[in-house]
Amino acid sequence: MKKLLCSLPSVLVAGAIYLAPSMVAELSVAQAEENSKASVRVPAMRNRVYTQLARAQQIADQGDKAAGLAVLDEVKGRIDSLNSYEKAMLWNFYGFMHYGAEDMPKAIVSFKQVIAQEAIPESLRLSTLYSLAQLSMQQQDYQATLGYLSKWQSLNSKPLSADQHILFAQVYYQSKDFAKALTSIHNAMEVAKADNKPPKENWLILQRASYYELKQPENVTKVMEQLVRLYSKPEYWLQLAGMYGEIGAEDKQMAVMETAWQAGYVSKPQDIISLAQLYRYHGAPYKAAKVLDEAIALGNVVASEKHLEMLAQSYIAAKDDAKAIPVLIKASEIVENGKYDAQLAQVYLNSEKWSKAIDSAELALEKGDIARVGDMHLVLGMSYFNLQKFDESLAAFKAAEGIKSSEKTAKQWHKYVKREQGQYERLAMLN
Repeated sequence: MKKLLCSLPSVLVAGAIYLAPSMVAELSVAQAEENSKASVRVPAMRNRVYTQLARAQQIADQGDKAAGLAVLDEVKGRIDSLNSYEKAMLWNFYGFMHYGAEDMPKAIVSFKQVIAQEAIPESLRLSTLYSLAQLSMQQQDYQATLGYLSKWQSLNSKPLSADQHILFAQVYYQSKDFAKALTSIHNAMEVAKADNKPPKENWLILQRASYYELKQPENVTKVMEQLVRLYSKPEYWLQLAGMYGEIGAEDKQMAVMETAWQAGYVSKPQDIISLAQLYRYHGAPYKAAKVLDEAIALGNVVASEKHLEMLAQSYIAAKDDAKAIPVLIKASEIVENGKYDAQLAQVYLNSEKWSKAIDSAELALEKGDIARVGDMHLVLGMSYFNLQKFDESLAAFKAAEGIKSSEKTAKQWHKYVKREQGQYERLAMLN
């Protein structure tokens, strides 16, 4: 079992209690007299009682907790003959034995018996109240926790330590009093600053959560900046980038995400997609394409229709049609409609690959379900024209004239092709 101690000053983190004892329970008459500085006279511990309590501790320390409790039960059998200090120390031992056995409800009951005794050292009362606050916090009894802390603070003449301020902050946070939680966190940070120590990571996490609950994104961002600067975990970099985006600081968001990417912190699919979108937003489509292409090749991002389209559009925006083409071909193979065949037709047209543009445009029209049917007829008309197939070109533009979205452009091209066809035929006759 843990060595029995008189106090439990500690920090409660994420629901777990961490004990850092401050003084050993040396149950001697001399210490009892030394601790008796309160207004109430504290009786001395008699040697026979001390011997039995020390024996209980020794047995428990050797691993036989049941036997140690049995010795305490023997002492409790004569409880009426014990003075207040002896009763308090008996219950104190019970409390620590139950704590060592992870029986928190019984530990709380025992420690309550300690402070129920009137004539006990003030130091024991203070440490037990603080212990009860911690144990109640662990049991999620926040009202009781605040009650014990308030009583402890009213009796405590010493300034609060940073960890003690944080315990108050945790209680206030769980009680949804976020403003008071922030005040306590600030006090803890001031104490740490005076000792030339940085704020602990869990303090900043609690501060961030409190600002978040109060809907103060600018302050959340400031806390995230501290977490990145002091503790530099991958998730903090990504969360900071997200907060910059939330408060409209897109340039900082881009810089942080790019730094995180270079450091190897961006590995989750959604984070990779977010980085690619940021690159596109900031006018760097080639970087967006490079990030996506690499992630898909490594299997970090699934080659789904959505992601392939994003990759192809990034290459197109970067004017790298050669790399966009195989991506669009792959996308066209996994869908039944002609959406990506239509995009391929446009890319082939821009790349002056007239025959392939014709094939893709015809396939897009055949598959159907495309957004701008008229554009495919325009692609056909332009491609046939560049292959000097004037009749086919004119037929395509005639079809495009029948569609409102492409009517004006088709008429202009039809007139132009008709004129060029006439000139071509005249030149052919001269030859």
